[in-house]
Amino acid sequence: MSHDLSLPHSLTGHLLLAVPSLKEPPFARSVIYLAAHSVKEGAFGYILNRPLKQNIGDLMEDSKLGPLAKAPVFVGGPVAADKLAFASMRWSKARQRLKIQTHLSVENAQHEMSMGRAVCGFVGYSGWGRGQLENELKRRSWIISTAGRQVLAGRHPEDMWRDVLNEMGPLFGLMAGTPEKVELN
Repeated sequence: MSHDLSLPHSLTGHLLLAVPSLKEPPFARSVIYLAAHSVKEGAFGYILNRPLKQNIGDLMEDSKLGPLAKAPVFVGGPVAADKLAFASMRWSKARQRLKIQTHLSVENAQHEMSMGRAVCGFVGYSGWGRGQLENELKRRSWIISTAGRQVLAGRHPEDMWRDVLNEMGPLFGLMAGTPEKVELN
């Protein structure tokens, strides 16, 4: 796992984990996959650990969805929260990293499912304008990590934030154990 404070030119394909002090919904304890990032253009991604507790078939009344109707839906972020987007996820053995294809049509999402890839829907997305994410990183609002297999491991998405931090080492494991409401301790 990478958690170096120096920023690579692009964070595309990395995870952002909210620091424990970030309490703003929906970002509190979120794990965001950055689908695109450029210092000049900004960034966008999807929150991976906010299940909506609905399937695509619950949100789309299309009898031709087939198995796609049973795919889970997540809150992807606060931007364009009235839009549903499809994405597929798979582990690339050759590159040893998570590959996510975004902006899939219904037909492409169905094809990805037929290839054995995990497909899900996202309501909304997380977005940053030019320099906005870099400023948040300088303020240490996010922890950068590589996207490992644990994202596809099938564990409860609600535990993903803690699980990823625990895998990053002892210091991050301490962060993972921080109570959500420290003021109540």
